[in-house]
Amino acid sequence: MRRKNHTETPVSRQTPAVPASRSATSGTARLIAPASRQAEASGEPPHGPRARMRKTLLDAAQQLMAQGITPSVAELAEHAKVSRATAYRYFPSQSALIAAVVDESLGPILAWDSDSSDAAARVDELLRFAYPRLASHEAPLRAAIMVSLQQHAQASAGKDAAEPRLVRGHRVDILKRAIAPLAQTLTAAQQDRVAQALSLVYGTEVFLVLKDIWQLDLPAVTDVVRWTANAIITQALAEAGAGTGAGTDAGSGVGKAKGGSKRKR
Repeated sequence: MRRKNHTETPVSRQTPAVPASRSATSGTARLIAPASRQAEASGEPPHGPRARMRKTLLDAAQQLMAQGITPSVAELAEHAKVSRATAYRYFPSQSALIAAVVDESLGPILAWDSDSSDAAARVDELLRFAYPRLASHEAPLRAAIMVSLQQHAQASAGKDAAEPRLVRGHRVDILKRAIAPLAQTLTAAQQDRVAQALSLVYGTEVFLVLKDIWQLDLPAVTDVVRWTANAIITQALAEAGAGTGAGTDAGSGVGKAKGGSKRKR
């Protein structure tokens, strides 16, 4: 009987060589869904028998995750009724498997773009587009967070990693793309600060906090993150207009509070 939400060390360690064209562009833990533009860079064929088998394995993995099971590659092979050698040929580690499922789930978000030239409108459009997708693929996204946290805990404890680390970070590129028009108004440091602040309102962790802790439904979650994102961009533009920016007291309420506290002493 399978245990739910666990990471089983695969019995087999078959790790076929990865073509140089793929390893140089994407790395072991960043296998990409075959239907996306990123798939071309990863070396995965967009069509044909290999693509169909990969899709079959990804579908099987999502079925297990929907049941609360975070499968090892060996468990995936058993569920999909293929040999372990076949499963490892496509996903040489659990990290590679989870990353591929996440990329499959978030494919349309990863390819998102906007014709708007207004940064606030672009971010708002992104949030309205992305959050329903996050909600519909909640299970694999939760699994990715769980595996990432487990691997971080093992690394912090000084334990040798049994497999490559799960790499997460799609939101960095997506958010920088969304706020691109701010380059005409903000410095590079100010743009980075806006993207970092928006990271607190965009992503799986944010969705789970508002859903699990605040018990909000999807429309309420989306409303909160849209309001917060607009406030962040409005503040950044106000600081730029006032001649202040990232790292200054005028741009940081915390910095001003600390300074006032020191003067009182």
